[in-house]
Amino acid sequence: MSTSELIWHKSSYSSGSEGDCVEVATRPDTVHVRDSKDKQRAQLAFSSTEWASFVAYTAQR
Repeated sequence: MSTSELIWHKSSYSSGSEGDCVEVATRPDTVHVRDSKDKQRAQLAFSSTEWASFVAYTAQR
């Protein structure tokens, strides 16, 4: 599957059309992240394990 076929979801914490926003698309073994304001820029991809560690860490902050 190419990244153009991913289903992207915008953060529920986004602050409107001018705010800082990220979008996330999930696959069984990978989580993709991109800037919702500039979708043509590079995207990040994390393994499911890496993403779970990131979310657990940020939830503690």
